[in-house]
Amino acid sequence: MEFACSHVVCNWGPDGSAGNSEFGPDYENSTILQTGPLPPPLPPRRLRKPRPTSLPNMPLLSSQLPVTPLSLPPPVPPRLDLLEEENRFKVNINVISLGLGKLADMSQDAGLETFQNPVICGKCSAALSCLSSVWKKLWVCEFCGYENGVDESLAQVCIGQRAGVRTDDLYLPRMSEDDYQNLEDTMVVFCVDISGSMTVTTEVTSDSGPTLHISRLEGIQDALQKTLTFTLQQTPHRRVALVTFNDEVVIYGDGSRTPLTIKDWALVDYEHIWKQALGYSVPHCIAETYQHLTQRVKELMENGATALGPAALAAVALASKYPGSKVILCTDGRANIGLGDMEQAQSSYAEALYFYRELALQAVEKGVIISVMSFKGTDCCLAGIGRMADVTGGRVNIVSIGTMATEIQSISEDNVLATSVTATLLAPHGVYFPYEEENNHKLVREIGNVTKGLEVTFQFAVKPDCMDYCLQRNTLPFQLQLSFKTRDQQKVTRIITEQRPVATSSQILLGRLNTAVLAVHCAQLCAGLTMEGRVTEAQRQLAAQQDLLHHISRLRPIQKEESIYGNWMETMTTICGNMKADSQSLSDEAAEVVYQMKKARSITAPVQKKTLGRKKVMEAV
Repeated sequence: MEFACSHVVCNWGPDGSAGNSEFGPDYENSTILQTGPLPPPLPPRRLRKPRPTSLPNMPLLSSQLPVTPLSLPPPVPPRLDLLEEENRFKVNINVISLGLGKLADMSQDAGLETFQNPVICGKCSAALSCLSSVWKKLWVCEFCGYENGVDESLAQVCIGQRAGVRTDDLYLPRMSEDDYQNLEDTMVVFCVDISGSMTVTTEVTSDSGPTLHISRLEGIQDALQKTLTFTLQQTPHRRVALVTFNDEVVIYGDGSRTPLTIKDWALVDYEHIWKQALGYSVPHCIAETYQHLTQRVKELMENGATALGPAALAAVALASKYPGSKVILCTDGRANIGLGDMEQAQSSYAEALYFYRELALQAVEKGVIISVMSFKGTDCCLAGIGRMADVTGGRVNIVSIGTMATEIQSISEDNVLATSVTATLLAPHGVYFPYEEENNHKLVREIGNVTKGLEVTFQFAVKPDCMDYCLQRNTLPFQLQLSFKTRDQQKVTRIITEQRPVATSSQILLGRLNTAVLAVHCAQLCAGLTMEGRVTEAQRQLAAQQDLLHHISRLRPIQKEESIYGNWMETMTTICGNMKADSQSLSDEAAEVVYQMKKARSITAPVQKKTLGRKKVMEAV
């Protein structure tokens, strides 16, 4: 867990206002513009000795102006922090960042002590840690105050508390041999659009020099051939399957069997499609089926409509037998037939969004990641179908024919660290989590699949009527309970407990805030609000964040990564300023940027390969 501020700020309100405390004056939600203690007073200036009368007077140059007496000190330059002693900010600096890509990577945690089962509070489900207080076999939960009985051995462990304010423990329950799974026993499913619009050509320059006109399908065929070769070399024991769609869905699997076709009435039958695809076996790895798959790819022909929804459903069902698998969906147009049809009336569009949402949740349950790719200059309604990637942890990309092979190879890489991931965040009574459905001190978030570099952020606040209680405690505990399955299906629970000191906003030094945590949270929050149609609220948050960064820039030099964070805010501000109050008004290019912002992560981690420039955003909107 990484916090944006060293202290818990008790007097922040959802509207930027402050609460009252009996411990001091009515504070504002403000932050002192100083980076350290006040300087000591200047020492008295000593007077110069009188000049001997025997020496001649120095001539006064005509260019010299009258000056103040030499015995007086020079004027002190004005101090910024005293000119503007307090500035009011509407940004909530109570933000926690969870680097799930690191926390779920068991290869980095070999030195952690492991246990079998945690001791859980009977009321709020907090876990006993070495920071808990146990007296005579009684544990009073530091989060809810409930009294729990513990045995003597656990009481001894807690009495001998480890030094510090943070504990990190792993819990690994016993498993049978049947619970484990081969690490390479996963699948990547290429779900490819072969509708009539895939005949559209693009002018490209060949390696030999002359320009060629290549159709979108030819571009995908070339990219798939390169990706199959790459997968064969890197992970030869991995399963690879092919699904195509136009006005019917064809499941080729690994290419070694007779294809299965789904068409006509079956394209609107959810259960039928799932059952048919689930029963289609893919028994061989790419080392055995490479020739079959490459031949199937060469034989593809474009024609017909776009049954995108039924194809995505079939692909997820096909991959669902192997947790940690991926579906890569490539298309150039809107779904216009079968489930998920997005070209009908407004009511049908809402039903289509519901379909893609439910499919995404089912994919998360099965440990499947969906990524969506489209072509530049097309209209696929990425704001709608991109929800599948957003929910499952996949990517949303717009590619050109020249970059398609690289993008597909990058997405298909086997970088899944954990599946069935659930994050539970506990804070003491009186703390709540804004913008979350739960309005209490416990937050449960179903993450699903975790890949390398994934970061998730939350903000928290103290309820106004609990501010005095929190200030009396001096420190507040926070606990993360992260439960997940590793790639070999090992069940793991990781519990991190941490104590944080308490303060009011007037005691916080602006220059010491963690701007990386604040900026990543702002990008993720505002992107989510934008996709929900809450554009006004997103604009308010963006303005407050930009105001905070502006004031920090007046205190110290802005770092390179902080300039990038500032560009993120400008990017989202531009998009929000040019859209209506619903996500349907987003162009595909703007939707791609917003979905990437929802996956924003700190610059210290490997950054996104695409640079989100202001020029691109202006063109997008």
